[in-house]
This record gives sequence, C-alpha cells and structure tokens, in this order.
Amino acid sequence: MESVTGHDVRGTLPEGLGEAIRATAEEIAAVLRGVADTGVPVPGSEWTLGQAAAHLAQANELMADIAAGQERSYGDGTPQSLADANERALAGFGERDADPLAEMIVTHADAYLTAVDRCTTDANVVTPLGPMAKAVLGSYLLTHMLGHGYDLARALGRPHMLDRTRVELSLPFLITAMPRVTDAAAIARLTARYTIRLWGGARFGVTFTDGVVSVTPQPPTRPDCTILIEPVTFLLMALGRCNPWGAMARGRVLAWGRKPWLAPRFPELFKAP
Repeated sequence: MESVTGHDVRGTLPEGLGEAIRATAEEIAAVLRGVADTGVPVPGSEWTLGQAAAHLAQANELMADIAAGQERSYGDGTPQSLADANERALAGFGERDADPLAEMIVTHADAYLTAVDRCTTDANVVTPLGPMAKAVLGSYLLTHMLGHGYDLARALGRPHMLDRTRVELSLPFLITAMPRVTDAAAIARLTARYTIRLWGGARFGVTFTDGVVSVTPQPPTRPDCTILIEPVTFLLMALGRCNPWGAMARGRVLAWGRKPWLAPRFPELFKAP
C-alpha cells in the first residue's frame, strides 16, 4: 500500500489525519446545525437523525477517553455486542437536539487530538475492536465519523464529506479491523488471495487460508483476484452502506486475475460492526 508519510499533532499522527478529523467533525456539525426535526429517519437504519447524531457524539467521547488512557468497556468486538452497547448507551443519554449534538461531536473530536498531543507513550490502547496504536485509533475515529456523517448527510439530502484523501486515511484502521470482523461461516474452508487497489494507487492484500485471514499493507505476489475500486465506493462498501452488485454495474468496481469470480464474494466475507 502506498502509505501516507509524515505526521501531524507533534509527530504522533500520520500526516493529514488530525486535520481530517477536525474538518470531518466540523462538516458533520455544519450538516446538523439548525435542523429543527431530528426525528427524521436515517436511510437504511433503524435510527432517527437525533439517535445517529447522539451515537456519534458518544463515540467521539469514547475514543477521546480511550486516547487519554481511560479504560472504557464497550462490547467484546462482535457486531451484536457492539450493537447492544450502542443501544444501552443511547438509552442512557437523552440529548437529541441537533445544535448541542453538533457541538459535542466537534468538542470530543478535539479532545481526542488533545489527548494524543499530550501523550508521552506509544503504547497500544484497548478499543471496542481490540488493541490498537493511538494513530490507528485516530483512523478508527475518522472512519466512524465518515460512516455516520454520510448517514446524516443522506438523511437531510446534503453533500457527504467522504473523499479519496479521507478514505486513504481510514485504511490503517480497516487493515487492522478486517481480520476481527470476518464472517466465520463465510470464510470456512476458503483459500484465496486478494489484492485490493483503490483508484489512485493505494493497495493492500487479503489472504484466506482454510478459514484464517491475514490482511497486509502489501499485496500478495500472486493474487487470485485483483479488485480495483473507486475509493469512496470502497469505504461505503466496507461500512455496509453500498451494494457491491450496484457498484459493479456502475463501473465503480473492476476485477481480474486467475479467479475474477471471487470479487463479488469479497464483501460477503465480512460483517461490518
């Protein structure tokens, strides 16, 4: 994978990540500010706009606390446990008005950056999806905001905040998380080597060997299937917001190799939490 080089936030985060976190939080807040009715439904979700925004504010606070060294229990990493934790957290949090939630989303994103800036150790932290470096946690925070920010923008008919640069900054988290969100039944007895390439150059490898998955920053030397995908489509598909068949029909996904028929199966091998 062509990685982003350099750092921001006093050399702790990959270059551009801190700026992307700040800008994404502000853009989500701009989508929310002034919205009078937060009871409108979020497409493809059981949540209303107010519930989705409240979840995002809570998640940003959770990740800021984790970056600051606080231990926060939040499920066991499985999709169902995370869904249950989300519902319990929302039940105990009554705010649903757009303007206060917009401010919380920005405030907690800034708190994450402050915590990273003040950190004096590179020790891993424990997240809802397992141990991660603080920089990967930042990629997790950005990815989570992009997914739910997309939902909020879509619910209100506003432009979303996903772009190629932000998608590439999400890759460290996705590469770390993918082995933890595989569907055990779907990958059982599967042996296959994939190269995933984003338009513009970023790439990584995913190898399945009899139900065991390995995700690496470098592609395998002899992939069975290479998937070339438009970056925003890739992230939406990874987060369960995009139908792979529709994306392929629109020419946003191309595949080739010795076994190109493995491409449509790839998204089905994972369960987005």
